[in-house]
Amino acid sequence: MKTIGVVGLGIIGSVWAKHYARAGVLGGVWNRTPQPDFEKWQPTPETLTRAVDVVQIVVADPPAVQSILERIVPVLSPEKIVVQSRTIDPESSERFRQLVLSRGARYLESPFTGSKPAADEKKTVYYFGGDAALIAELEPLLSLVSETRFHIGTNQQAATLKLAMNLNIAAQMQGLAEALTMARRAGVSDDLFFTALGKNVSYSGVTRLKEPKLRAGDFSPQFSVKHLLKDLKLAAHTVGGDEFPLLDTLQGCYHAAALNGLADEDISAVVKQLGP
Repeated sequence: MKTIGVVGLGIIGSVWAKHYARAGVLGGVWNRTPQPDFEKWQPTPETLTRAVDVVQIVVADPPAVQSILERIVPVLSPEKIVVQSRTIDPESSERFRQLVLSRGARYLESPFTGSKPAADEKKTVYYFGGDAALIAELEPLLSLVSETRFHIGTNQQAATLKLAMNLNIAAQMQGLAEALTMARRAGVSDDLFFTALGKNVSYSGVTRLKEPKLRAGDFSPQFSVKHLLKDLKLAAHTVGGDEFPLLDTLQGCYHAAALNGLADEDISAVVKQLGP
């Protein structure tokens, strides 16, 4: 089994790193905000890259990925593999792939779906974009933190599909928040609302995941407003994204939520934008 290093110890990266550690394959971790007590902590991303076979990048956005690659590319070699697991745009994905290939190393686009509860339970779903042989080579390693792995096609296709998935999540979350608010204003209890919704064709995984948070008013982040807003902006700048009226509306909704102090809260916090 190859060794892996995780760059980015946020909500998801830290969970994956712990799973890899328990499996005995974690070779290093690094985070911009130091966490020296984390198992296998490395002082720099360069030392991490030298210590492992596979570098998995789980940082915030394309500029953050770019900053990591600029540091580790000089120490990449043909035996190294870079797995990029954040939601980015297809143009950035291709630029990053070419940068890694220029050093003779290999690159896999590997965005994922599944928030913290899924990561905790090793139920992450990966969207792989890249060479089939490389995917087969990494399957045993990445299966340690995931339940389902799709080979989408190219790196650019995988990045685009992930943006499409998050557009759908944003639409469902905003719709759920508005429907719940409408029912509450009419005096319909949350118990009755969610019971009825459970028998409706519109019931979804988003509803199942966010119902407990909406009921309890618990907006601790599983998937934060700021990160979904980032993904919506990337989707809008992907080819054809500027033609979608709902995408434009959703950007406005989540942008307003961020401006109103909800950026670091869970996406279900958009319900607070709607008032009582």
